[in-house]
Amino acid sequence: MTVELICVGTELLLGNIVNTNAAYLAEKCAGLGLSCYFQTVVGDNAERLSMVLKTAMERSDIVILSGGLGPTEDDLTKEVAAEVCGRELVMHEPSRLCILEFFEKRGTVPTENNWKQAMVPVDAIVLENRNGTAPGVIIETEQARVILLPGPPNELYPLFEESVEPYLRALTPQVICSQTVKICGLGESRVETMVKDLIDAQTNPTIATYAKTGEVHIRVTAAAEDAKAAGRLIKPTVKELKARFGNDIYTTEEETTLEKAVADLLVANDLSLTCAESCTGGLLSGRIINVPGVSEVYKSGYVTYSNKAKRRLLGVKKSTLQKHGAVSGQVAEEMARGAALAAKADVSVAVTGIAGPDGGTEEKPVGLVYIACCVKGKTTVKGYQFSGNRSKIRESAVSAALSLMRGCILEYFSKVTFGKKD
Repeated sequence: MTVELICVGTELLLGNIVNTNAAYLAEKCAGLGLSCYFQTVVGDNAERLSMVLKTAMERSDIVILSGGLGPTEDDLTKEVAAEVCGRELVMHEPSRLCILEFFEKRGTVPTENNWKQAMVPVDAIVLENRNGTAPGVIIETEQARVILLPGPPNELYPLFEESVEPYLRALTPQVICSQTVKICGLGESRVETMVKDLIDAQTNPTIATYAKTGEVHIRVTAAAEDAKAAGRLIKPTVKELKARFGNDIYTTEEETTLEKAVADLLVANDLSLTCAESCTGGLLSGRIINVPGVSEVYKSGYVTYSNKAKRRLLGVKKSTLQKHGAVSGQVAEEMARGAALAAKADVSVAVTGIAGPDGGTEEKPVGLVYIACCVKGKTTVKGYQFSGNRSKIRESAVSAALSLMRGCILEYFSKVTFGKKD
């Protein structure tokens, strides 16, 4: 079955708020085995909304609309949907009582326009909204099923999970499950080349690659009668990907980030960590410190933006700075060694580079970054040339530093470490 999403609200078109509802609904529908080919955002305009809804009903089995169920004049979704579906709006007494109770609990009195939210299309399925005043509505027609949901995520999410998900699950014979294989240290083009034969031969499961900053994710997706059967289809493909990518895979769990994988590796090997940062200005430490429990291994960090700070805090030699410049492999190495010594840490990572937009030269252009990692006295230095604006270059440097650190630790102990689960 096919599903189409329509998100209603001029504020979405203007970029005043981020459309998180579309991502949430798309993921939920995919998990229910529904195919989503179209998503639309339309403003609070009756004529345009009517046109979009009619088109969606002609090409999709299920149409889910979010937003436009409020009490004000520009909240038009229900009125337009009722007109398109040829239904009159009537007062729904249970919804009216819920609205009254909602206001009474807060010690306030509903205004006249609040009762608009209790009007529903004739013969519609009404979904109680426990977190707001706008009930959800399902209109079943011969052409399509039209589902109306409130816009605020704190109302839409629970309403979908409590009422809409069971309704849709009863309509779909299959479920769709996915598992993500996360890779660091390789570019998207190389990853795709290494799995092209699998992609060309795919049926069920399917394989898709997604580029992230400093990472590539491979999503393996299977359709089956239940989640257990889908998992059996996915498992051989994931096993093959592990065989091809080896250490470059840092996890096969959706919730595990690269920084968590690195933190887990440090904890598992009882390694203390310090960071010495110049162009990243604490971003690397911030990503690592976001991981709960990292205090077991992360003891201290250094933001040494100036040459003076590099010399005073990390012991970088004045002669090294003069000969090679602050952005150099030699300085990155001395930063890493100096940080490890100062913090008495087993592992240290140092980053120095030119984030721009100024400061670049022909010899050392904007985006040039050197990263050094020292593991128990053994230091590895790598140079990178990143592109993008200042923010993107700094983010890329952080991801590269995490990837390099992970690789150096694995190399030091000469073993492969994946997540706790396959």
